Amino acid sequence: MKKRMLATVLALVMTMAMMTGCGGSKETSNASAGTTETAENTEEAQYTIGISQFAEHGSLDNCREGFLAGLAEEGIVEGENLTVYFENAQTDTGIAGQISDNFVSKNVDLICAIATPSACSAYASCMNTEIPVVYTAVSDPVGAELANEDGSSVGNVTGTSDKLPVEQQLEMIRTILPESKSIGIIYTTSEANSVSTIAEYEAAVAEYGFTLETVGITDSSELPTAVDSIIAKGVDCINNLTDNTVVQGLATVLAKAEDANIPVFGSEVEQVANGCLASVGIEYTDLGIQTGKMAAKILKGEATAEEMQFELISECGLYVNNAVAANLGITLDEAYLETAVETFDSIAE
Repeated sequence: MKKRMLATVLALVMTMAMMTGCGGSKETSNASAGTTETAENTEEAQYTIGISQFAEHGSLDNCREGFLAGLAEEGIVEGENLTVYFENAQTDTGIAGQISDNFVSKNVDLICAIATPSACSAYASCMNTEIPVVYTAVSDPVGAELANEDGSSVGNVTGTSDKLPVEQQLEMIRTILPESKSIGIIYTTSEANSVSTIAEYEAAVAEYGFTLETVGITDSSELPTAVDSIIAKGVDCINNLTDNTVVQGLATVLAKAEDANIPVFGSEVEQVANGCLASVGIEYTDLGIQTGKMAAKILKGEATAEEMQFELISECGLYVNNAVAANLGITLDEAYLETAVETFDSIAE
């Protein structure tokens, strides 16, 4: 009888212990869902993102660094509460697609796509998922079918545009080269951003007293011949866009133009530092920061990509390389130089 009573008491104790244990598990579960105030509720959220960059050159590198800085300003810091996967497509659209597919397979919280081809690839990869895409350095989001005409998103995608200030660039060229008549532009025919920007130049050059000569390429192997061709057309200068293939091969353009004593104008500060004569353009680090802040809102659940219109950076500035001007025998007006955001007295190696 005593043994039977002892067994009963032990059974009751075990049952109560199990109930107590279950109660503790339930509270922990609710805490992870944010419904119960416990110690676990104060743990910092962790994020994983993939960064897909289409090419390796200064402006896109600055975008990436700015993007991470923008996230950090909002409390999302790599190595603390942020894990980053980074891949570069080296101007290959096929590889860009593989990169974004890989990020989807890793189930990242967000993809940052730098430049138009990477943005289009990332959006296509994420279309049937819940992974948002935030792009940057996309000159024409509407033309790339990443945004509607009113600036609203076509889906779970948003970002920032590096639309070039075409008329300000033409005004700068006219100021620096008052006697010039023709401008040459080399561009990649498969880059939607370049095609749309060429159309803008075609519509505006006559107003500034220029004619426009263009040569299209399909990949980087055609660039040397394209430079020879544009020089043979007798242009007074070459004007670079933010075309990723051409910018990655900028050294080739600059070398051949220097041999022909033809100035090359850039589309942003890094190109000027590397040997272009001048540019009116945006600061890509700032563009990246702006993009990072947009991404932070999405990661924190403060907004969705679908709700956010793409954004433009509001300011652009004049950048001039005095060393290049001296090499070309061009004298720049001192009053005009004083309006520059930054000038360079040497050419970056």
